[in-house]
Amino acid sequence: MPHAIRIHEHGGPDKLKWEEITVGDPGPGQVRVRTTAVGLNFIDTYQRSGLYPMQLPFTCGAEGAGVIEAVGPKVKEFRAGDRVAWTGPVGGYAEVLLRPADRIVKIPAGIDDRQAAAMMLKGLTAWYLVRRTHRVKKGETILVHAAAGGVGLILCQWARKLGATVIGTVGSDEKAALAKKAGCRHVIVASRERFPDRVKEITRGRGVPVVYDGVGKDTFMDSLDCLAPLGLMVSFGNASGAVPPFSPGILLTKGSLFLTRPTLANHTATREDFLKGARELFAVVRSGAVKITINQAYPLRDAARAHADLEARRTTGQTVLIP
Repeated sequence: MPHAIRIHEHGGPDKLKWEEITVGDPGPGQVRVRTTAVGLNFIDTYQRSGLYPMQLPFTCGAEGAGVIEAVGPKVKEFRAGDRVAWTGPVGGYAEVLLRPADRIVKIPAGIDDRQAAAMMLKGLTAWYLVRRTHRVKKGETILVHAAAGGVGLILCQWARKLGATVIGTVGSDEKAALAKKAGCRHVIVASRERFPDRVKEITRGRGVPVVYDGVGKDTFMDSLDCLAPLGLMVSFGNASGAVPPFSPGILLTKGSLFLTRPTLANHTATREDFLKGARELFAVVRSGAVKITINQAYPLRDAARAHADLEARRTTGQTVLIP
């Protein structure tokens, strides 16, 4: 019998349980996949903890890769033996699982399963951030928080390829080295420097046109002070907790700022958009402009330890869970 990580009540990493599961044959529009690698993401911890409440019990895991074992009726694009990757819906922390065929994509030659598993959610997030939410342009200076994190490392490399000057914030000197390697021209260690002051210094008082903030509560208000007038605040994550309520009048007083809270689900809601993002992501990775480096790998059954390390900021870049 295959196994999966199941969650029966919201809470800490100890709520992740390794259990036997039954996986049936794929139905219409579905495929059954034998998982080879699963990507670890902060959203997994939000769902586990209840910050993003889920219907219990459930299996978390929003991105992964594997080999198709069987295809259901009406599936024309895939066949048994295809290497595929996916992001969404949840359920990825499993040795075997059913996936909707319209939410998977074939993994091209030159990209291995671990890379594919680690890049789908984080890489497509970076794609919509730099190509849709704010189309990064050559010559711009941008600010990226958590630049040594999973999304941050991909985003910084992609922005550098597009010709931007990247300012990145990190939490330690070790992470500063990773951010520099990923293309940050300027790295701010936020634990010992006030990043709004450094951003204004770097930009000679002008500020930046966009801030990409996946940290949330701890960085949000100071990030507003980094923006140039008419700048865009992109709040796309809550690694430090949800942003508290605030008066929209603050955006006026700080320069008629724009604010958005985008999600990957909206940007890849159609099959067409999902494939477009995946093609562009695979292209920049295969070109070498964006490197997907796996810095940590845990056995899937040890997902609780992986969650604890992620929340304690003991991980950098991409992390995978291996069945």
